[in-house]
Amino acid sequence: MQRLFSTFPEGWPGTGLVFLRAVMAIPLVPITAGPFVSVAPLSLSFQLIAAACAALLIIGLWTPIAGVFMAFCQLSLLFFTFGDTSIHIVLAALGAALAMLGPGAWSVDARLFGRKRIEIPQR
Repeated sequence: MQRLFSTFPEGWPGTGLVFLRAVMAIPLVPITAGPFVSVAPLSLSFQLIAAACAALLIIGLWTPIAGVFMAFCQLSLLFFTFGDTSIHIVLAALGAALAMLGPGAWSVDARLFGRKRIEIPQR
């Protein structure tokens, strides 16, 4: 599983990734909390997958996989949306960026798969 992540940056870059994950999930709250307006059953499934990916991204669990699925779902929802499509384009770009950058030091992924401290016992 370590191969999914290149690094877990701390400090300002890690804080930036936390903000990026939060900004990614905030627009999805009204979309998923409101009524699911769908013209096709496939659109409803994409909305549900996007909601699950948003939950994974906000806590930073399986970030590269969730980011790729989020980008795919948002680009797929472009075909089912007749109103403002700019939010789907922005969310797809943010999902792809998170998939490439990784979760950062303040995430569940960093706790599960991050740096480990190895203590060598004295002889």
